[in-house]
Amino acid sequence: MSATEPRQSRSKWLAALWLVPFALFFFAFQIAPLIWITLNSVNVDGSWSLANFEKIFSSKFYLQAIKHSLQVGFWSSLFGIIIAIIGSYSLHQVDSKLRDFVMAFSNMTSNFAGVPLAFAFIILLGFNGAITLLLKQIGWIDDFNLYSKTGLIVLYTYFQIPLGVMLLYPAFDALREDWRESAALLGANTWDFWRHIGLPVLTPALLGTFVILLANALGAYATVYYLTTGNFNIMPIRIAGLVSGDISLNPNLASALSMVLLGLMALITIVHQVLLKRSYHVAR
Repeated sequence: MSATEPRQSRSKWLAALWLVPFALFFFAFQIAPLIWITLNSVNVDGSWSLANFEKIFSSKFYLQAIKHSLQVGFWSSLFGIIIAIIGSYSLHQVDSKLRDFVMAFSNMTSNFAGVPLAFAFIILLGFNGAITLLLKQIGWIDDFNLYSKTGLIVLYTYFQIPLGVMLLYPAFDALREDWRESAALLGANTWDFWRHIGLPVLTPALLGTFVILLANALGAYATVYYLTTGNFNIMPIRIAGLVSGDISLNPNLASALSMVLLGLMALITIVHQVLLKRSYHVAR
């Protein structure tokens, strides 16, 4: 045994020891709550049962919450990633000072959520908001309801864009300029380049970003709660109402609804992995 082997072994044990606080923190705030929610979701009056899930999937009210969450999450993620793609690509074409400013601004606005964001949108796009009144005066819109599903999609899209830009901007670094020049020399136009080179290279990043944006939308609570005072029927609002409500207090049903939300995210992640493998296969 060389003299360096005991030293390397001690270094590995020391590194593992430094991971213990993180492991304890992760178990206490991630694994333990998940176990608690899982057990309580199948607990009905002290006995094991799937009655909570049966109640969710047989109730039009909770099915509507699931539907609204998926609709708002999907469309806001789709619009957000489309705008983020355009913005990220454009940032690679502009001056570095402007690019740094936009990235810093995106970093700041990605954390602008909750009560301040809801208040800002009420001032701008509420029934008597500045932009709403201006668009009505111009004649571009007859009416706009910020507190409806369409209004929430607009609101969600706003806070999806900065996150999408920060996630997608590094992905465009993988597109080398000499690839475009080589494709042009071989007779490929812009559409051919993006179809056969650009999109296959960016597909993993696009799919991953879309899943993150969708998860971000499905779990959003504070902004929509303060905007609609909890009256819009989406899953986070229903879960919170079942946990803290004075009339409809039912933490076990809230746990079951949380498991449904977790199941939706797991399904979306599985679909993402399948599409990702197919994209790698096509790229090859």
